[in-house]
Amino acid sequence: YQTDYAGRPIKIEIGKMARQAHGSCTVRYGDTVVLVTVCRNETAAAGIDFLPMTVNYMEMTYAAGKIPGGFFKREGRPSEKEVLGSRLIDRPLRPLFPDSYHNETQVIATVLSVEQENEPELAAMIGASIALGISDVPFQGPIAGARVGYINGEFVCNPSISQMKDSDIDLLVAAKEGSIIMVEAGAKFASEEALIAALAYAQEQMKPVLELQNRIIAEIGKPKMAPPASNADAELESKVAAFATDKLKAALRIPVKTERYSTIGALKKETVAALSEAYAGREKEIDGIYGDLKYNLMREMVVRDKVRVDGRGPREIRNITCEVGLLPRTHGSALFTRGETQAMVVTTLGTSEDEQKIDALSGWEYKTFMLHYNFPPFSVGEVKILRGPGRREVGHGALAERAVSRVLPKEDFPYTIRVVSDILESNGSSSMATVCGASLSLMDAGVPTKGHVAGIAMGLIKEGDDVVILSDILGDEDHLGDMDFKVAGTAEGVTALQMDIKIGGVTAELLKDALYQAKEGRLHILGKMNEAMTTHRGELSSYAPRITTIYVRVEKIKDVIGPGGKNIKGIILATGCKIDIDDTGKVNIASSDGEAAQRAIDMVRG
Repeated sequence: YQTDYAGRPIKIEIGKMARQAHGSCTVRYGDTVVLVTVCRNETAAAGIDFLPMTVNYMEMTYAAGKIPGGFFKREGRPSEKEVLGSRLIDRPLRPLFPDSYHNETQVIATVLSVEQENEPELAAMIGASIALGISDVPFQGPIAGARVGYINGEFVCNPSISQMKDSDIDLLVAAKEGSIIMVEAGAKFASEEALIAALAYAQEQMKPVLELQNRIIAEIGKPKMAPPASNADAELESKVAAFATDKLKAALRIPVKTERYSTIGALKKETVAALSEAYAGREKEIDGIYGDLKYNLMREMVVRDKVRVDGRGPREIRNITCEVGLLPRTHGSALFTRGETQAMVVTTLGTSEDEQKIDALSGWEYKTFMLHYNFPPFSVGEVKILRGPGRREVGHGALAERAVSRVLPKEDFPYTIRVVSDILESNGSSSMATVCGASLSLMDAGVPTKGHVAGIAMGLIKEGDDVVILSDILGDEDHLGDMDFKVAGTAEGVTALQMDIKIGGVTAELLKDALYQAKEGRLHILGKMNEAMTTHRGELSSYAPRITTIYVRVEKIKDVIGPGGKNIKGIILATGCKIDIDDTGKVNIASSDGEAAQRAIDMVRG
């Protein structure tokens, strides 16, 4: 099957590869080829009340004609790009399954061939939709994905990597017919109007791919398995409601998270105990009905009374405090607290030796700005084994990094910057607290940023025609609501955006309302941040390395380096400074000792 997509053919082949999978296809877009497979277990595991789906996006180095770097010459643990690619595919698929479908399901997207100018994640997302669509898995698609750039005043669909360097917007949208399911974006201070126009443009561009998928599914798709029918017991539901409704309504209005959770948990035990004699052996069912009752009562409270679980109105932001310079020996630090969410964010400045070297399909890449997000279990009062960062941590860190990177100095600041956010307390929107804390921490470190970046998480409760958009959502509102919509930016415009939904899609008009309400909240948070610090410190921490840049004529570079590096190694040994010289004659001399740095400068010039 084939159609034109944004000026290039997209070709779908089915039945040639991976024929024992429940659904499989290869997608070729340009010279990028991705194999996507879907498999499911025949039955759901006992006691499962959620969708146990795993998405794995894998970039094989042979796809770019490369052999992996390092000691082990084979693919190992997923790279950060593969983790983010897996999340990018997972997020728009997950809302499109029946609530009662609980069979373990696995989607694997393998990049077989890649051209250097096009990212393969879009082809993988479309392939996942097709593989699910032609299988018997009850997937309620299809979906398509589009990347939108804004280059020289015009929108461009699926631009090349080199084109994106000149783009003011990098917007990735997943949608089905008539509704948007997922948005991931970075922007150079884009206006809300520009983002809304980009979303509408993306929807229009995706139509040929959606039409092609509908034709494929109609012609060769397998009949869908019927998900288990609901076995709800109306009598038991009414008994649970009669016993718990009034007490649960009161518990849902307790503003402090720990007290609310404790009261709701105690009431659940009380409800199960009260009904277990009459309904022996059905304790788990009572537990589930209680959870559904809590879900419905919280949503009803928001939609009907316009009151949230902590007593706020829909547009109200929690109390915010900002502190900087807390840690004496770090280069920059900030503690950002919003309600019951708190992030300790620390900035460290390094030299070119500290750059991150990445073995990507497109070749070696170097990063001079890194933002890492940590979510220790004590932040939510839990006990868990400490492991490396999971997909959520990687995703949140990448979102905050994208948001903050837009205000960093591009020239005349030769430092490698690492920002670490440790979430000390969490009750919703810790990734956006990380954005705010990172902005404050960078300013405290003396990094000459262009201004503060603030982030806010928006939510949605939709019951029929009744819709309430919530600003600065809590953990409960994220879990029980229909949308998680994160927006970060400056007073000038949006720098990053991420949207996930739990219903079948939202309209562009609804997203427009959410964007404007997010702007209102973002400006409020920026005001609070400016009360703590309006601009960066005039000088770096005394513990940060000082980097002095001098220039030598290109023909003199060999004299500074010396035979076999003898001269430059001698200067480093004599002064203790770090020295980096490039092929333009630029010499960076780094040291926290001013006298040593001056000696190194004199020796280089000599």
